[in-house]
Amino acid sequence: MALYKLYDFDPDYRNSAFGGKDIKGLDVYAGATEDKVGSVHDVLIDETGRMRYLVVDTGFWIFGKKVLVPFGRCRFGPSLERIHAIGLTSKEQLENMPDYEDDMTVDFDYEERVRKAYRPAGIIGPAKTYDQHSYRYGEHDPDLYNPSESDHQQIKLYEERLIARKERHQTDEVTVGKRVTTDTAEVSVPVEKERVVIERTPATNPQAVAPGEATFQEGEVARIAVHEETADIEKQAFVREKVSVRKEVDRSTVDAKETVRREELDINDSKELNNR
Repeated sequence: MALYKLYDFDPDYRNSAFGGKDIKGLDVYAGATEDKVGSVHDVLIDETGRMRYLVVDTGFWIFGKKVLVPFGRCRFGPSLERIHAIGLTSKEQLENMPDYEDDMTVDFDYEERVRKAYRPAGIIGPAKTYDQHSYRYGEHDPDLYNPSESDHQQIKLYEERLIARKERHQTDEVTVGKRVTTDTAEVSVPVEKERVVIERTPATNPQAVAPGEATFQEGEVARIAVHEETADIEKQAFVREKVSVRKEVDRSTVDAKETVRREELDINDSKELNNR
């Protein structure tokens, strides 16, 4: 399985994994003693994101040499101020461990050399039923890669946060419908009506007509057609107005303020207390 340097895997590792602190540069001590063996130079992480090795610069004991410490053999002190490397007990042990170089590729054979240095004397490996393709860290060497709960005590710090949720409920209902009303409408229509006017005008200078021109006959009639207009009124429907109905959303911000609690870590070093 490929291994990556800490920054290459996660450039924001300080905040994402260590609460804003930097594991690089922390002092490393041998076993449970107060013998400082070096400091953390880097961390190697597998492709699943699990820490597999601490790269320890042993400049204090062996100048210029870096070695790998399996993560399961590391015990972190309170508040991440130091690390104890379980299994490192002597300078000779460090001298016999394979060197680590920043530009090297950590392959399966190199890891086997590292694991051999941490396994108890005389033990070659866990039945050696694996190869570079089938090896599983937590399955074949759990004591090297699985952190021990006794060596990695955890304290959970809690804090309260305000969680805002929204509930939707009906506050009103608007009904839009139609109803019919009646009114009296008036309309004026001009109409024409014909009438016959008969005018009789006496002759002022009566003159005799030619003999035979005047024929006295009965039944002579003058006919004049008389017309009259009447109003023909009917009702027709027209679109008077169009009404559209829609909803609009008015947005506002509701501010809320509450007192929240948060747990902080208090560290009391028994050694410092005894020296007071």
